[in-house]
Amino acid sequence: MRIAISAETNNGLTSLVAQHFGRCPYFALVDVEGTEVQTIQLIENPFFAGHEVGQVPGFIHEQKAEVMLSGGMGGRAIQFFDGYGIAVATGAAGTVSAALEAYFAGRLSGAAPCAESIEHGHGDHH
Repeated sequence: MRIAISAETNNGLTSLVAQHFGRCPYFALVDVEGTEVQTIQLIENPFFAGHEVGQVPGFIHEQKAEVMLSGGMGGRAIQFFDGYGIAVATGAAGTVSAALEAYFAGRLSGAAPCAESIEHGHGDHH
C-alpha cells in the first residue's frame, strides 16, 4: 500500500507533516506492507506556488497513493480524493514517522474540512 503524506521538509521519515495539504512543499510517498515501511520517497509538490481545484488530488492519484495523510485539507479536496477512492485522514502532526504510527494505531482516520478552509469558502457546497 502506498501512503502519501504532506510534508514541510525533505528529510525522509523525520520530515515535518505540513498542515496545509495543497500548499505543502513536498509529499512523502511511503510504501508499506502491513505496518512495515518498505520505501519512502519525497517528491516536490509541483503545485506548491498555486493550484487549480482538483489538481493536487489528481497528482496524488497519479502517484498511485491509496491513502493521503495531512494536517488539514479543504472540503473540495476531500471530495476529489473520495472520487478517486483514496482514503483521507486529517489531523496528522509531528513527523512523517509519527503520522504513520498514528495512522496504523487507528488514531488518524477520517477527514473534516479545516476551519480555515471553511472560512475561505472552500467547504462542501452540495
